[in-house]
Order: sequence, then C-alpha cells, then structure tokens
Amino acid sequence: MINKNFIIICISSTIAAFPPMAVVLLGGIITSQIMLKDSLATVPMTLMIIGIAISAPIASRFMSIWGRQKGFLFSSLLSCLALIICSIAIYLENFLIFALGNFLIGSSQAFIHQYRFAASESVKKEFIPRSISIILLLGIVSALLSSNFAEYFKDFFPSYLFLGSYIFLSFTAIIPFFVLLFYEETKNTINQSKFEIETIFKLLKNIKIIQSIVSAGLGYFTMAIIMTATPLHMHLVNKFTLFETSIVIQLHVIGMFLPSLFSGDLIKRFGNTNIIYAGVIILLLSILTNTFFDFYYSYMLGLILLGIGWNFLFVSGSSLLVVSYEEKDKFTAQGLNDFIVFSTQGIGSLSAGFLLYFSNWTVINLLCVPLLIIVLVVSFISSRNN
Repeated sequence: MINKNFIIICISSTIAAFPPMAVVLLGGIITSQIMLKDSLATVPMTLMIIGIAISAPIASRFMSIWGRQKGFLFSSLLSCLALIICSIAIYLENFLIFALGNFLIGSSQAFIHQYRFAASESVKKEFIPRSISIILLLGIVSALLSSNFAEYFKDFFPSYLFLGSYIFLSFTAIIPFFVLLFYEETKNTINQSKFEIETIFKLLKNIKIIQSIVSAGLGYFTMAIIMTATPLHMHLVNKFTLFETSIVIQLHVIGMFLPSLFSGDLIKRFGNTNIIYAGVIILLLSILTNTFFDFYYSYMLGLILLGIGWNFLFVSGSSLLVVSYEEKDKFTAQGLNDFIVFSTQGIGSLSAGFLLYFSNWTVINLLCVPLLIIVLVVSFISSRNN
C-alpha cells in the first residue's frame, strides 16, 4: 500500500489542511475583537464553506484537464495568496479584505479535498478505504499543529494580534508546492471528458453513487448543524464556561478523525453499506443522548458519538463513490459529490444559529432523524439492487 505518491499525498495534505483550522479557531475572534464586527463573527467560516462548495466542480474539472499534480500545486499557491490577503486585512483592520481571504481559503480547500481521491488512486482497490481513512486521520495532526502555530506566533507583531499567525501559515502553505514536485502523475489521473449535464444524469441513475452522496452529505449536515449549535447552546443557554465548551468540541474533533485508525479496515471487512448502517445508528444514539440528557458529560458523550458517526458515513461514502463510477466519469462524479456534500455542510452550519434562536436544541437534534432515515432507506434499496 505504501508508495512514493501516497507518502507525498500524506505529507502535503497534512500541511495543506492548516488554513481551515485557523479560520475555525481565529476567524470569529479576529472579526469581533480586531475588526469590531460582532454580528459578522460567523461570516469568515461561512465564506470559507461557500468557497469550498462553489469551487468543488472547478477543482475537479481543473484536475481532469491538467492532472492531480498541477491542481495541487495551484491550490498551494492559492492558499498562500489567501493567507497573505488575510494578513493584509488584519494589518489594515479591513473586514472586506479579510472576507475575501477566507473565501479564497475555501476555494483552495476545494482542491485540497481532492487529496482523498488522489490517495485512493495511488493504492490497490482493496486498500482504498484505508487510504481515505489515513488522509482523514492526519486531520488530527493538522489541527494540533496549526492551532499551536497560531497560538505561538499570535503576538509576533505586538501591535497586530494574530498577524504573525497568518504570515507564518502563509509560509507553511507553500511547503506542499515543493513536496508535490516529486509527485508522479499516473496515466489515469488525466481525463478530458467534459463536465456535462448528461454525464451528471447518468451518474445520478447509479444507486451506489446516490447512496455515497446521500450518506456523506446528510452525515455532514447532521454533524455540522449539531456541532455548530453545541457551543452556542452550552455557553449562551446553559452557561457552561468557554473552557468546558471547548473541551467538548475538542473531543468531538477527536471523535471525527481518530476512528480513521480502524474505519477503513472495518469497511474492508464488513462492506460500505454495513458501516453506513453503523454510522447512522451511532448518530441516532448521539441525538438520543443530546435530546434526553442535559448535563456536562452528556454533551461530551453526544458530541463524541456525533464525530464517530460522521466518520463512518463520510469514509464509507467516499470509498463507495470511487468504486461506483466508470473511469472516464471520475472527475465529474468527484466534483458533483464534493459540491453536494460541502453544500450540505454549509447549509447545516448556517442554519444552526437561526434554528437555535427561533426554536431550541431539541428541535435541531430531532430535525436530523428523518434525514438519517433517508440514509437508511437509500442504503437498503442500494443493497437490495446490488
């Protein structure tokens, strides 16, 4: 399974994932404390997610023409540029420039999300689930390194809080560019087929592709809406401290990525559909915990289960996708998948605050139940057809 391309992908994807961690950690703080726009604190993360969703088909099309290597090289340059723009915005205390930088971070991440597909192409078919799991597992490394770098360099320029963090991250963003120079493009990674409506309709007639998109997409929606609402509900409604709330979110992130140690092997042993079933059950247990219990450790347990359930659905959905399309349609399928999946993530994140304000925590959790039932039904139909 281990080869030069796969090692290059692992190193590059780990470093390339630094910027979105900075947006999640610092975007709201910079907007509210430095640019004094409290009401717009969630806009940087929102724009990043929009950038990912809009740019996903573009990234897939770019790589279908010029190949994986050139696509990832471009993403490295774009990510570096986006972080420099954010640095300029912090120096000028200009929110509009900062917003542009965060949108471009999202656009670069649309390319970087293709690393999991590149990893699956660099290994034999039986190792596809494990390769995708490893890329996700490295997200923990990215989160730990980027958050520590951001904290360490935040006061590098005493008069401009966090300017040092973004300048340092702009230097790290260019590292994958030089690593990727050693990446060897394989013959099957360039495909000149067009991103046509007819191809999309053909793909959407494939029940396995429908299953993969529905599983990953609705799993992402469930995770995003509950995760985004959790700190608001815990800190603002139930008056838990920021430290207590942050511990719950950190454990949730570990729950999202740590199962990648074994989720790929579970898929290989039990199959994608059975792991999708398991993921749905775990997410339902999370919702049950969040709905019927209301103390600190129940939030902790609920969010850990939420992370594990998301991991099972996302890894199994991604690995099912790459074995369900014809080679000539792979870039269209991957672009379509990422556009839908990350659009649902954006909808979940954006609707969390709105629904929490106009309804309550219980309604947000119960809203996800029918969506998970849809995942079960589609997976059952798919397995019966298979």
